[in-house]
Amino acid sequence: MTSKSLRWWQGGVLVAVFVAWHLLSRNEQTAFFIGEPIKVAGRIWSWFLPVEVAPNALFPEGLPGRADIYVHLGITLLETVLAFFFGTVLGLVFGLWLALAPMASAILDPYIKALNSMPRVILAPIFALWFGLGIWSKVALAVTLVFFIVFFNVYQGVREVSPVILANARMLGANRRQLLRTVYLPSATSWVFSSLHTSVGLAFVGAVVGEYLGSARGVGYLILQAEGTFDVNTVFAGIVVLTAFALALDALVGRIERRLMKWQPRQGEAEKL
Repeated sequence: MTSKSLRWWQGGVLVAVFVAWHLLSRNEQTAFFIGEPIKVAGRIWSWFLPVEVAPNALFPEGLPGRADIYVHLGITLLETVLAFFFGTVLGLVFGLWLALAPMASAILDPYIKALNSMPRVILAPIFALWFGLGIWSKVALAVTLVFFIVFFNVYQGVREVSPVILANARMLGANRRQLLRTVYLPSATSWVFSSLHTSVGLAFVGAVVGEYLGSARGVGYLILQAEGTFDVNTVFAGIVVLTAFALALDALVGRIERRLMKWQPRQGEAEKL
């Protein structure tokens, strides 16, 4: 299947989903639970384009012209980016350290497993108590989600370095710092980028859940307010907006990965070799 035909099939699936959603939402009772795609699109329009829509047959209540979504979305994106950055850096540092320090790894292993198995959402009230209801309590919660994904991937990537490569590097006189720069980090790089694609989504999850549990700004706050009034269309509009921006960040990570991983052959090229 060519890339162009694949795109057509993917677009066809999306269109089919929206058509099925529209047909199901024609029943008023069903629409109360699943929303209406046209009204969801109208809500997104009213968020991003501050143009008031007068009441009509499609939107009996009209659409208010307001652009406050930029403030809420900016807060959520800031929390996500900060959590993604700090979680990635901490996961990379601790993953490298414990992978290269067997004694420390053996001592801390049960505690790391215990922290990883803990439902991190229950930490949200504690972070709110420590950091207040501002952005840092949401960042802290999201960091706990990102950290372990990056940490375990880096740890595994370093531990799986070929002993033959290490032996050859040591024979050539490489010291510990040179081994870290030329052997361990390149080995862990592919593992790191594979974890970053998952981490982007988890950073969004942590930020939105934190806003959901206690906040006065952010897309999670908008969704919570909409749920309080049973406005399912606004809930779905918030979900669509968050999904779109999460995909955009994931695509940015993918572009950075392709630039930094030029030395690694693509899947098709590897099969030819």
